[in-house]
Amino acid sequence: MAPLPGAELVQRPLQLYRYLLRCCRQLPTKSIQEHYKHAVRQSFQVHSDEDNPERIQQIIKRAIEDADWIMNKYKKQS
Repeated sequence: MAPLPGAELVQRPLQLYRYLLRCCRQLPTKSIQEHYKHAVRQSFQVHSDEDNPERIQQIIKRAIEDADWIMNKYKKQS
């Protein structure tokens, strides 16, 4: 199960970036939201020079799985 509808439509890095920032808005507190927004931005910068299409798809898949885990983690705590 994806954290937000539309995860299956994410194909490009910019789509992933926007999707992950939208996921951050769903987190319970402002400090948690800011923490994960910062992590998303850093990760995006770290991988910005990636040009291998297969590797990009791997990164996208893993990022969505990680977002799902984080969203479920905070959903259970609420």
